[in-house]
Amino acid sequence: MKKVLIIVGPTASGKSDLAVELARQFNGEVISADSRQVYTGLDIGSGKITKREMKGVTHHLLDVASPKRVFSVADFKRLGSKAIADIHKREKLPIIAGGTGFYIDALVYNQSIPKVLENKVLRKELDTKTAPELFEELTKLDPERAQDIDQHNKVRLIRAIEIATALGSVPKTTKEIQFDTEWIGVTWPDTILKERIHIRLIARMKKGMVAEATRLHAEGISWKRMERLGLEYRYLALLLQKKMSKDEMLAELETKIRQYAKRQKTWFKRNKNIHWFTPTETEKIQKLVARFVQQKL
Repeated sequence: MKKVLIIVGPTASGKSDLAVELARQFNGEVISADSRQVYTGLDIGSGKITKREMKGVTHHLLDVASPKRVFSVADFKRLGSKAIADIHKREKLPIIAGGTGFYIDALVYNQSIPKVLENKVLRKELDTKTAPELFEELTKLDPERAQDIDQHNKVRLIRAIEIATALGSVPKTTKEIQFDTEWIGVTWPDTILKERIHIRLIARMKKGMVAEATRLHAEGISWKRMERLGLEYRYLALLLQKKMSKDEMLAELETKIRQYAKRQKTWFKRNKNIHWFTPTETEKIQKLVARFVQQKL
């Protein structure tokens, strides 16, 4: 099995910077695992790494889809698998870095994705419901799937209900290990992570996050679609529609980002293969990666 390094952690933890430094040190290329950074034009709000921040390191799965269309976990698995094969072919180290755990697991463990066609009538009906209502419905249909889904993510809830309606339940995915992997988790104590989230949000506002959302809407992204993109784009859409003030938007958005970070940590804590560090523990991280890269199967 060929080697793949994986860097995970909650939002604002410093995954991208760490991935770049390790890629430069260990002849690697980065595969972004972020469910919104795949979209073109979603730059500031999604925290997409800039060319300057890449420091010459090649990045994959950024700007690969139109925000007008839904990019699925199956799409990520397909493109991610191609990227890994391409990086291995050039005898470099693939470094998957991101916070969308569902995407990472599907790619690394080669999980099978249920092949259920889109049910437009059902989706239209479900889209009128709130996330709590959808979660309650999924719990009745498939209690087991409801235990490990993000109960605040309407897109995933609707898809899970769609699959459960068609198949009776969401099939369990088998974890087929296909790579020699090393998992690194980066995070901070809660008080520091909370402050980092706050500082980053204010910085994004100053950088032009509102102007970015205005441009996206002018380019044909509906308010409804923007809201479904979640977090920053959801609240920017509400602000621009004058459904809340700037102060209300910032306060509520910051709370939602902190809650998202907590859910990310909960997801990754299930994986006992992850070695956790703070980003300042660079020497320990480098030693671990060096051993992994040099180790023979």
